[in-house]
Amino acid sequence: MGLESSKWAIIFLVCWCLGDGNTSLQKLATSIVFFFCLSDVSCNSVEQKIYVELNNTVPCVRLLNATHQIGCQSSISGDTGVIHVLESEADLEWPLSKGPNPPYMVLLESSLFTRSIMMKMKNESNRVAGVAVVVPNTSPPEFSPHTTCPNENTGVYSDNYGPNLAHCNTTVWNPRGNGLSYEEFDFPVFSLKEDNETEFIKQCYLDHNRAVNGSAPQYPLCAMQLFSHMHAVTNTPTCMRRNDINFSINPEMVCDPLGDYNVWGSIRPYNDTVFGHKENESVVIAAARLDSRAFFWEVSTGAEGSVSGFVTLLAAAQALREVTHEAPPTRNILFAFFQGETFDYIGSSRMVYDMENGKFVIDLDNIHSVLEIGQVAVHSGTNLFLHSDPVSRRNNTVNDEVREELFSSFFSSTAGLSFLLVEPNVSQPLPPSSLQRFLRAQPIPGIVLADHESAFNNRYYESFYDNAANLNLTYPSDLSPEEQLEFVTDTAKSLTDVATVVARALYKQAGGNESLVNNIKADPKIVTQMLYGFLVSSNNSWFQAVMAPELKNILKPSPPEYYVGVAMSSTPTRLVQYLLANLTGAATNLTQSQCQKPDELPNESRQMYSYLWVQGIVPPNSTERDSFCVRASVRLTKAVSPAFELGEYASKDYSTWTESRWKFIKARIFLVASRDLEMLTLGVGVAVLFTSLLVTYFISTKADVLFSSTREPASAAY
Repeated sequence: MGLESSKWAIIFLVCWCLGDGNTSLQKLATSIVFFFCLSDVSCNSVEQKIYVELNNTVPCVRLLNATHQIGCQSSISGDTGVIHVLESEADLEWPLSKGPNPPYMVLLESSLFTRSIMMKMKNESNRVAGVAVVVPNTSPPEFSPHTTCPNENTGVYSDNYGPNLAHCNTTVWNPRGNGLSYEEFDFPVFSLKEDNETEFIKQCYLDHNRAVNGSAPQYPLCAMQLFSHMHAVTNTPTCMRRNDINFSINPEMVCDPLGDYNVWGSIRPYNDTVFGHKENESVVIAAARLDSRAFFWEVSTGAEGSVSGFVTLLAAAQALREVTHEAPPTRNILFAFFQGETFDYIGSSRMVYDMENGKFVIDLDNIHSVLEIGQVAVHSGTNLFLHSDPVSRRNNTVNDEVREELFSSFFSSTAGLSFLLVEPNVSQPLPPSSLQRFLRAQPIPGIVLADHESAFNNRYYESFYDNAANLNLTYPSDLSPEEQLEFVTDTAKSLTDVATVVARALYKQAGGNESLVNNIKADPKIVTQMLYGFLVSSNNSWFQAVMAPELKNILKPSPPEYYVGVAMSSTPTRLVQYLLANLTGAATNLTQSQCQKPDELPNESRQMYSYLWVQGIVPPNSTERDSFCVRASVRLTKAVSPAFELGEYASKDYSTWTESRWKFIKARIFLVASRDLEMLTLGVGVAVLFTSLLVTYFISTKADVLFSSTREPASAAY
């Protein structure tokens, strides 16, 4: 047994010697420590020699709502299993029944990450320690882990409102949905990238674990350990109640409400300290959602599901800036970007709640109509569809407004563009949309613009495959990142046309000057820059220029994550806030200190405007940025479910989603020895321990003899 193996016995001896009052023993202990330092024994970590840490992993985490929990978790000490690479569904027989060395850690390709396979492993969880999914660089034909009827229990349709339309009775919006994101798994599930780490794991399996001719592999075996223990259990009422139990100075929270901030702005500013109804004020709301999700934590890219919609709305807002200054429409236009819509409409339900309770700058009675931009990934030869609510349109006033103004505004705005607008069957319900939360409160005229007539065209709804490739966002291979930023793709051209139609329709709906409508055009360069920043790399020169200096670190050489999370002020929220301000606001001559304290200046008011100091561009032949102050009527308001403000954690009216907390997430692989060898090692270790104790006891009892020093007799002085 080497020095590393006997180190613990020596450390025990050293501690005992140092604790003894005998000076000679303390000298011995010091000598031992000095010897070990010279030998460099304590500088090598046993753990690093045993384990190979996996760095490119993403876990599935636990989420909770009013009634149950979903997601995945490991035991408190992590779950360990022998690796088995699944090659087909028939191969499940080995880990679930036939394999002699359970539990197994199942490694599978994304093509095998199906509901059928996952549920079989869930039902035999005593033999499955965990699952690792290899996410390839290419996408499968289709994959959606969401439900077939998104947000079915918190939309407008219910037993009291269009009962025949509730629960997707007439239209299944997401037929590809397998519901995996809403299942609970009692074992950890991690994703792995298709890279060198994954190849190393597969090679470890081939070298040690692969059965030959049906015979059991020989030890040592390659094993994996996954750590993702979640603190919260059962449901949101339970975890929030545990949060309120304070037995210590620093109580430990177990879960947090999902939430962020909504971003909104208007063409005419509102005093953000004066809430409630505005007399003689009529407002058209243009809305889009900001968030998305995936089965795994924070790997949601939401290209078609959310980015296509809010990029279109941002481009439309920019297209309206000049014309609304030149000829302001009679009605105000309020641009709203909602967070948390994936989880039972968190953002829109909060804005409606604030309007109902006098906590927003307008109320529901000020709303003239709502136009929402949904999934608008327009491909060649496709149409866009104008969805409306058949129930509210039974009211003649609402029906006339929808047909004669909203539809008319759109149909007359498509001149010279590459697609057609179509009205679906009048008996079809609204698709999942924020408009449904407004209709729950009041019969407001509204439409949802989308690229699907009934079922979603999006083959990867709420999955990690809904990325730039899903929008056909491609670039020539010889372009640099900066050239890609400026390259106008076909996708950008299509969304520019959609943004142009939206801007024209909004201007008409707001009562703008008809003679100026055809002059309204979205800018394809701005659209292509936004698509690049939101779907390829947020750390680009344009995003750097429009952001505040203190926020530059949120820009990464990758797209942002669109999962709403619990941190508040996520990267997408901040990006949209600053982009909307730059695209609709005005650059001022204020200095940085004046930008921070504008109320000290005449004709400036923080109550009416927000003031944002941005980095600006780097001029040619310069190293310093031309920073400046942007004045815009852009604000942030909370996008946290009213259920948490009201303390109604079991609410059926509002979202109750929370995210469990955890201490750490980790994955690693190692070689595991046979049971016999482990017992032999334990026996040898115990023998070494007792031998060390006997030696220590012997040295202690003979210390006076072993460590005595001969003293010379003292000289007598006379």
